[in-house]
Amino acid sequence: MRRNATRSTNTFRLALLFIVMAVFTAACSSGSGSGESGGDTGGAVAPGKEDAGTPTSGGTIDYGLEAETTDGWCLPEGQLAISGIQVARSIYDTLTVPGKDGTTFTGMLAESVTPNDDYTEWTITLRPGIKFHDGTDLTAQVVANNLMAYRGDYPGRASLLFSFVLGDIVDDTPNDGHVSGITTEGDNVVKVQTSRPWVSFPSFLYSSGRMGMVAQAQLDAIDCARKLIGTGPFKLDDWRVNSSMKLSRNEDYWRKDADGTQLPYLDGITYHPQPEAQQLANGLQSGELDAFHLSSNTGALILEDMRDLSSNGDINLVESDDFAEVGNLMLNTTKPPFDNATAREAVALAINREESNEILSDNIPVLADGPFAPGALGYLEDTGFKSSDAATAKDLVQQYETETGLPFEFEITSGQDTQLAKQIDLAKQYFEEAGMTVRITNLEQSALIQKAIEKGYQMITWRNYPGFDPDNLYVWWYDASKNPVNFPGFNDPEVNDLLDRGRTTPDEAERKTIYEDLNRELNKEHYFLWTSWTLWAIPMAKDVHGVVGARPVDGALDGSDDYTGLAVGHDPAFLWKES
Repeated sequence: MRRNATRSTNTFRLALLFIVMAVFTAACSSGSGSGESGGDTGGAVAPGKEDAGTPTSGGTIDYGLEAETTDGWCLPEGQLAISGIQVARSIYDTLTVPGKDGTTFTGMLAESVTPNDDYTEWTITLRPGIKFHDGTDLTAQVVANNLMAYRGDYPGRASLLFSFVLGDIVDDTPNDGHVSGITTEGDNVVKVQTSRPWVSFPSFLYSSGRMGMVAQAQLDAIDCARKLIGTGPFKLDDWRVNSSMKLSRNEDYWRKDADGTQLPYLDGITYHPQPEAQQLANGLQSGELDAFHLSSNTGALILEDMRDLSSNGDINLVESDDFAEVGNLMLNTTKPPFDNATAREAVALAINREESNEILSDNIPVLADGPFAPGALGYLEDTGFKSSDAATAKDLVQQYETETGLPFEFEITSGQDTQLAKQIDLAKQYFEEAGMTVRITNLEQSALIQKAIEKGYQMITWRNYPGFDPDNLYVWWYDASKNPVNFPGFNDPEVNDLLDRGRTTPDEAERKTIYEDLNRELNKEHYFLWTSWTLWAIPMAKDVHGVVGARPVDGALDGSDDYTGLAVGHDPAFLWKES
């Protein structure tokens, strides 16, 4: 594979903008499909845009994931990163699915989701005749029980993330053991009442692909995290933690493609977790894997190699930074030094992002200056984010130490990928050149997430905020005194007010202004050090096709109706293998 000498020499000084881990997914961007990503994309195509002929049914594939989901798939309690979401989308279906604009949502398991006039009551009408893998019916009561479990009001289930996500559902008066804001009408209708207008509620029923509907038997199981029963295209056969998860075709799956062919196309998928991106690439080239997913954050050089192979016709390659999540270094504002605004600005200015991006092969990802990517409500060309000013960073370090009497020292908590370790070393160099003292701790992905939940970090590598309606980000930034998953720990009255107004305002132009103001406020305070928009790629063997970000139930086979983002995985029902 091609690798020029300059890039090899400078491998150590890889870009800080790529020092992120795939953590939680919850900002729309123009992407590789739109020609916005840097460098030559080789033979890569956008999701859903392959010209590979008519899909054929049958066959199995081995698919490499960047991490294992050790906590399992009890979805109301889950802490899923992209690897976990990819598996969840194989086994479970959601009530809604994103359309091609990333903001409009249509029914999936739901035939329709409709509001009343003031957006305080939503009626979810289910498609009839859908069954779970155990043969039980998808009914309004099962869906209501799922929503209550996500809400944190179902016996035996302990929701963390979703108890706050769904906090606006009315819950003041229990009624026969059910939350009063979630009721059923017959077998197919669920009504959800909210305490205030909630204009983007259908987006939350998708929740980045994480809010799948689980069967009643799983919901009530002691081993909920390992008793996986959904309505999705594949069923669990065998799971060997940190080794493989074997899934087989759901013969009774309810979906067909636009030509009337039964989905899924494949007979089975076996997922293989492997945190080293190079090992995933080796597996594809040796034939041990048929496909794997890869991000520009930790595998940009490998992505360039995959582009070379694709250009030569050796593999198929699909990539996109549409609806991109954003890489960042997240700062804990509840403890020194980053409880201090001067310290936060100092670390932002210490990083030379442009130099880093130039070092990394052909500037593959695009530098990010905020949480909202191009195309999203709230995107701004100039957000006020400051970086790449080493001289001022040194002055601010001295100012911090003089004003506080404390040394400017902190720990970076990061993942364990080899490439990531090199990138963290570069970050450490930048910070130490500005006069800071830095330690590094490396953790596997589940432990990294737990550190964020506990706020047991000072600076942590992070990747989050994929592009849907910006109201989806409410959960991550609202008042930390009320919200356990505001991981940076800030309580910013201006941020709180803007988030509240964005949730309840139906006028699209007004919402755009609200989220632009939110973008400016977050950057003024430097709660995050933004790095890049994440570009995701799916390298595949030459006989594997069908990467679809998301497709409406009646969506066209040519991909014209598709959601083209890959930040929350892709729909495995459409993967196919030449027979």
